[in-house]
Amino acid sequence: MLAEIGNREHARCAGCGEETPYIPTMMIRAPILLLCMYTMVGSLTLGMMACSGQRAQVAPSATTPQAASVVTTPNEADIPKPVPGSFGLAGQARPDISRFLQVRIAGAPVLSPDGRMLAFRTDISGKPQLWTMATEGGSGWPTQLTFGQSVVFHDWSPTGEWIIYGSDNDGNERVGFYLITPDGNRERELLPPSDAFRLFGGFSPDGKQIAYTIAEGEGFGIRVVDVATGVEREVLRTKSGTYVTAWRPDGAALVLSEVRGEDGNNVYLLTLDNGNVEELFRPEEGARFADVAWRPDSGGFYVASDMDRDFSGLAFYDSGNARLNWIDTPDKDVDRVSLSTDGRYLAWTTNESGSSVLHVRDLKGDRDLTVPEDLPSLIYQMRWAENKAMLAIGGTGPEVPGDIWVWDIEAGAGQAVRATTSATAGLNMAEMVTPKHYAFEARDGVTLYGFLYLPRNAAKPGSKPPVLLSVHGGPTAQARPRFNAVHQYLLARGIAVFDFNFRGSTGYGKTFARLDNKRLRPNAVLDLADAIAWLGKQGWVDTERAAIMGGSYGGYLTNAALVTFPEMFRCGVSFVGVSNWITALEGASPQLKATDREEYGDIDDPDDRAFFREISPLTHVDNIRSPIMVIHGANDPRDPVGESDQFVQAIRENGGEVEYLRFPDEGHGVRKLPNRIITYRRVASFLENHLGLKE
Repeated sequence: MLAEIGNREHARCAGCGEETPYIPTMMIRAPILLLCMYTMVGSLTLGMMACSGQRAQVAPSATTPQAASVVTTPNEADIPKPVPGSFGLAGQARPDISRFLQVRIAGAPVLSPDGRMLAFRTDISGKPQLWTMATEGGSGWPTQLTFGQSVVFHDWSPTGEWIIYGSDNDGNERVGFYLITPDGNRERELLPPSDAFRLFGGFSPDGKQIAYTIAEGEGFGIRVVDVATGVEREVLRTKSGTYVTAWRPDGAALVLSEVRGEDGNNVYLLTLDNGNVEELFRPEEGARFADVAWRPDSGGFYVASDMDRDFSGLAFYDSGNARLNWIDTPDKDVDRVSLSTDGRYLAWTTNESGSSVLHVRDLKGDRDLTVPEDLPSLIYQMRWAENKAMLAIGGTGPEVPGDIWVWDIEAGAGQAVRATTSATAGLNMAEMVTPKHYAFEARDGVTLYGFLYLPRNAAKPGSKPPVLLSVHGGPTAQARPRFNAVHQYLLARGIAVFDFNFRGSTGYGKTFARLDNKRLRPNAVLDLADAIAWLGKQGWVDTERAAIMGGSYGGYLTNAALVTFPEMFRCGVSFVGVSNWITALEGASPQLKATDREEYGDIDDPDDRAFFREISPLTHVDNIRSPIMVIHGANDPRDPVGESDQFVQAIRENGGEVEYLRFPDEGHGVRKLPNRIITYRRVASFLENHLGLKE
């Protein structure tokens, strides 16, 4: 659901740790900060085999003696406890999972207006906090500015006086807004946390105000806050999911985005002095409009859009004649767009088989600039300094967990300086596995995609490795070649990983992203079986020893796979997943409800309601034959923890094998390092045991 079109960093998701680009994370079923600051996962269900290589036995029914003594879910034993383990020594052939989890990540780069300082988030302290550092030599150690709850967004004031940041309480996504000076010596609470959901909409061009969206009950409000006094006023109230995405450079208007399903949005211009709302884009067929980048004279803006196209192109919207003029229309998605404040340099990225390709054009000189050769091929974020032609670039890849480069366009050096070098916990990043991208046909002829990671060394010489089918959340997201701590650990243990882009994923065109909408949703479940079948035909992995793991929507797919294909997977791991679409849609946050009707259907329609019941894993829970591990945070506002409670309870009543990790201090994913270590020690042991790798 690509509803956010402002120039802001990607939100982070759980499971395998994927980004959710361009959209408010509150509006998508994708886990947050489960591993790091860059990611996400997902999956469906199927049956599996026991470690002995034999087919798993049928789970006893609710009338068996096992069911008679079943305990209530949740219970004290479901609250995770620390798991014994050793960090081990650097350089060991098979490092412990905790070492992978302590690989650090720096991301979300924002430059000070003059480009001399860089603000970013890193989890070096165990959870994401705000840090600053100088961009030129001799800067010394970066300065940590925040020390409390996880920081979920930040931005530098155009005046340079303040950095704004937001944090919530143990993953509940009810964010408070705070102002802190760049030296960290003064701090103010601008908006205290409340029961409402808020999404930051940016500083006004003069830095005197901020805009944000508030979602409470069934309504959405657009509000403007005076930075000096903290006085706020509501400038618009709507019933639909509407968000601030950009200020016009003259400060007199806001660009608003109204969600339209999970991969589209309408665009409006709100004039602040009179409240007039002008429709800019509301196409007959839903389209994506992302990353509004205004020209400094307010005469128009650059934007990435797939209106009347299958892939997103780069376009310029002329405010004078209200026309969209295409600049670059490749047969691949334009991901990100950013314009220097003076309007001279235009930067954008294209998504090419999952990796980002950076393009920078000098609009004054009408020429494309050569991107520095020392900038590695990664998945990029980017942001210009307010008053200087300096570009901050955040990047991640299999061998680069997450770091930041700074490119001073006018310095003449033609180089991007690496500003951060995150600690890698004694791991040799050159030994991390890089994947190959594959395309293959589903049973109905639709082309599916995925990234295959093969272990460097098989657990047993001459044998094929077992395989984990990793499915992302969203569903409008994409598995991309980024660093994933858990995947790399499993690879080191001899388990292959297929990071799957099933129908409904982004990055392969608008048509593909909509192939799972509404009544088409079961086809994405069938894709899981087709992926395993294709892998089996290639002969690279042992599909008789397959597992599935996913988070959020991927957790739903994991649950669904295990009930739909009871003999296909040895085991499954489900993070924060949906088990009952009726309760999930009825209990969703306002942001999700704003998009669910178009993506999934109408919960109030009797026919749709019957369909939701039929595709709910809970309806078919009696089919589960394979062991499953379920992980959920009690504070989850997107897929409430009751989704896992009821699923686990039903499996237990049937006498099935289930391990439940129910964190009281987490939300839609697992953020805190101690909890991540508990989680992934358990996950690693569970997968190794059921895939026959336990030593």
